[in-house]
Amino acid sequence: MAYVLQGGKVFCGGICSAMNLRVEHGQVTAFGPIVSISPEDRVFYLNGAYIFPGFADVHTHLREPGFSYKETVSSGTRAAARGGFTRLCAMPNLNPVPDSLEHLQVQLELIRSDAVVHVVPFGALTVGEKGQTVADLESMAPFVAGFSDDGKGVQSPARMEEAMSRAAALGKIVSAHCEDESLLRGGYIHDGTYAAVHGHRGICSESEWGPVKRDLALARKTGVKYHVCHVSCKETVDLIRRAKAEGIDVTCETAPHYLLLTEADLQEDGRFKMNPPLRTEADRLALLEGLADGTVDMIATDHAPHSAEEKGRGLEHSLMGISGLETAFPVLYTGLVRTGELSVEQLVHGMAVAPRRRFGFEPVLEIGAPAEFCVFDLNASFRVDPARFLSQGKSTPFAGQEVFGVCRLTFCGGKPVWTDGTLEQGRRM
Repeated sequence: MAYVLQGGKVFCGGICSAMNLRVEHGQVTAFGPIVSISPEDRVFYLNGAYIFPGFADVHTHLREPGFSYKETVSSGTRAAARGGFTRLCAMPNLNPVPDSLEHLQVQLELIRSDAVVHVVPFGALTVGEKGQTVADLESMAPFVAGFSDDGKGVQSPARMEEAMSRAAALGKIVSAHCEDESLLRGGYIHDGTYAAVHGHRGICSESEWGPVKRDLALARKTGVKYHVCHVSCKETVDLIRRAKAEGIDVTCETAPHYLLLTEADLQEDGRFKMNPPLRTEADRLALLEGLADGTVDMIATDHAPHSAEEKGRGLEHSLMGISGLETAFPVLYTGLVRTGELSVEQLVHGMAVAPRRRFGFEPVLEIGAPAEFCVFDLNASFRVDPARFLSQGKSTPFAGQEVFGVCRLTFCGGKPVWTDGTLEQGRRM
């Protein structure tokens, strides 16, 4: 079956232009002011909605195998499709931890059978993510996006150097969760004003930027492709900016909540608890500046679903992590693009173009490219209602907010994997 999308604005070559698009045999075969339509084609009438490259989230927790009460590959990828994502890199804090090809195969089989969008897992950096012994990187390399111990920082410089050297020899990315556990001291929110006023234990920014500084020196030494997860503080941005100027092969990501929220937004509720924590307005502004000047390469969700019970224990006792796949684009478009802090092209670059480029995913919205894109109505709004999430994780700091940008349609694998049913008005006869 062929598909035609009429009356849209297509993001192509870094700009958005009014045009139509045709998909045949799983590929984009034509786009322009006039695209042929056959009687048997399935037609979507976009009415000015935007066609973006499928978003790529390089930091997603799908929780399977091992923790399917939090999320499954099926529920997580359906949530991703609803949010406009067609590419996910799945994090390895699972059971079994994918630290060998044997353990990785368990996850790969679930992905093959249940995923509705493309998923490429990360292999673990160390056995069991325990930081003691470097994992079997060589056997996993052909099947993974890179290597990470996300959820835990590798505390030993020697182990990290060994892991980087072996990953560099394989041409694979090391995606680092940077956290010095010796500086945590039982903290669970930012060590700032809110913690002091409300009697909470704080996490200092050095627990993030200290390991980044160490790792950048190791990346310089080993030549590894180094990627920093979920950057949250201004010192990390400065370190990465200087490292890039020096020529170190480093990229980084931040997440929507760090670009939009600060410790001033905290409430005594588990939906505001994530790792790293929400920090200060100065940190938020530094992240925005870094995104604008290219220091911060991309935006990832760090989608980390938990059960309602695990997130219902208040700010101190809830587990860290929030759900973000279904809200990422709308909250960023509303909070940054509609306010004039970013252009829509910059936002799409950070959510689709930059992550695809760094992690080697196929380009999209080119003639002959796989049909992998999303359609957003930027004039439509909705109130964030976690009860309606397709994700099993319902915890979000954006609950109740009115946001603009509704995903009407997502294509992946050459066919629709999400539609809200509003664009198709039947086949033309």
